[in-house]
Amino acid sequence: MLDINIIRTNPEEVSKALAKREMKIDFKDFLNQDSRRRGIQTELEKLRAEKNKASKSRDGIEQSKQLSAEIKQLETELKTLDDYTQSFMAALPNIPLEDVVAGGKENNKAIRTFGKQRHFDFKPQAHVELCTKLGLIDYERGARMSGAGTWVYTGWGARLEWALLNYFIDFHVANGYTFIMPPHLLNYESGFSAGQFPKFIDDVFVTSAGSPPTLDKADPSFRFLLPTAETALINMHRGEIIAPEKLPIKYAAYSPCYRKEAGSYRTSERGMIRGYQFNKIEMFIYCNADQSKTFFEELVKNAEKLVDGLGLHFQTVALAAGDVSASMAKTYDIEVWIPSMNGYKEVSSASNAMDYQARRANIKTKTDGKNVFVHTLNASGLATSRIIPAIVEQFQTADGHIAVPTVLQKYLGGTKLI
Repeated sequence: MLDINIIRTNPEEVSKALAKREMKIDFKDFLNQDSRRRGIQTELEKLRAEKNKASKSRDGIEQSKQLSAEIKQLETELKTLDDYTQSFMAALPNIPLEDVVAGGKENNKAIRTFGKQRHFDFKPQAHVELCTKLGLIDYERGARMSGAGTWVYTGWGARLEWALLNYFIDFHVANGYTFIMPPHLLNYESGFSAGQFPKFIDDVFVTSAGSPPTLDKADPSFRFLLPTAETALINMHRGEIIAPEKLPIKYAAYSPCYRKEAGSYRTSERGMIRGYQFNKIEMFIYCNADQSKTFFEELVKNAEKLVDGLGLHFQTVALAAGDVSASMAKTYDIEVWIPSMNGYKEVSSASNAMDYQARRANIKTKTDGKNVFVHTLNASGLATSRIIPAIVEQFQTADGHIAVPTVLQKYLGGTKLI
């Protein structure tokens, strides 16, 4: 959530900044309503003081009744204006940082490239065919038990998936990140704090103990399946004032991720490229405001080191403002090369939310004796569902096997070839 004072003092600048996201926002009506709301608050303080004074006077009974009626009317109007303000502010996206270019994904720019595209001296196979032949992934039975957009890891496929997760976890723990395994079911407040609710509530799988299930946030049984561990990690310290000496706080969490958006039957979306459920390790950092730019670079470097350690060809892309998610001020994507697609697919998004999420979650620290909002950052470290297709395709052999990346061999009992 943005600081309302920035809108009050520099509405034109905020509008200009959000225009980089290809959004047109006029704050005139909002500021008029905000002025009215603050005026009512001042008037209420005055009337309450008068009522308190009148109630102490023998002749103030009638005056007190009249003041009570006026106060009730203003309180009703204030409640309406408060709800309007909350809804308006909650719907505003984060302000892109100055170095983020304007426009949509067409303005995304690759800033670094690692390794080289492999040139095959034989006809390479796509990961769907190769995983099926080797018995790594059972797409047919996955679809049978759950529908399209799902799969089953089997045998060496399951072991390869688990090896990747262990490789990621060991890397993060060695770098000082605390390992977390969060709950998969979260409440409405968790979605709001992350910036996903209310606008993106339709993107998640919702469950409820009620009959029938409801999307009503007032329902105490409302829960949703986390779309990423980031949603849980921002809520680890919701409503807290974090002691300065505890910052920065660095987490690395494992969780399956559940999302409504899945792939299509197009060749470019087949297999594990996009699904309803996938595994991911998420990095998350709480820090002081003056540290967030440094830690953003750390998260990007961590994700790059993980992919580079696997020996894969990939690129790092700076996203344009219109392609940065609503809660974030800046994002770099790490995209791995998928030969059969002749293109790159994201395996990590590293983002700086600045104080946007902390403001929604009311997470503060103390600076110079004052309570101030912390900054939060996150990055995938990494998602597996596109790493496996990249490994299978980039490391396939002419006789239809897969060379195991060196860093994974110790997790697979020394196996070098699948």
